[in-house]
Amino acid sequence: MSASELERPDSYTQEDVQQILQLALASRNPNEELSRQELLEMAADLDIQGESLEAAEKAWLVQKNTEEKRLAFDLYRKDRLKQKAIGFTIINSFLIALNILTAGTASWSLYILLLWGLKLSLDTWKTFQTRGTGYERAFQSWKFKQEMKTSVGNIWEKVKQGWQI
Repeated sequence: MSASELERPDSYTQEDVQQILQLALASRNPNEELSRQELLEMAADLDIQGESLEAAEKAWLVQKNTEEKRLAFDLYRKDRLKQKAIGFTIINSFLIALNILTAGTASWSLYILLLWGLKLSLDTWKTFQTRGTGYERAFQSWKFKQEMKTSVGNIWEKVKQGWQI
């Protein structure tokens, strides 16, 4: 059955309208961007009030900003894990070599390797765990620290500018 043979309904649910419009927008050239004016015109054509569009746009901007911060946080955690793994490898290689040179066998250094390896394994699991309250708490703490650094940096810049006057 072709699309022209399908019976079109007289009305659509909001979800149906949203899906149809998403398909229509997706069929456009993916590199083609819409201007804000075009967005406003589309909203007017759909009888969406300016306040509703403004609220939706603000919510979208907040969501987009939060997603960007989450990506930065995930990269930060992966970089920290990489640094820990490098330190683990260097120090344990040295300890095993020292143990072999002094005792002729790797004895006590294996205990350190295993215990530290367990800790590194747990850190790895936490790094790649991106859901749950633990992740959310760590993200909020990181975000707060980043905001504080930005605030302190801004204050410091203003103080430096004040001294230069």
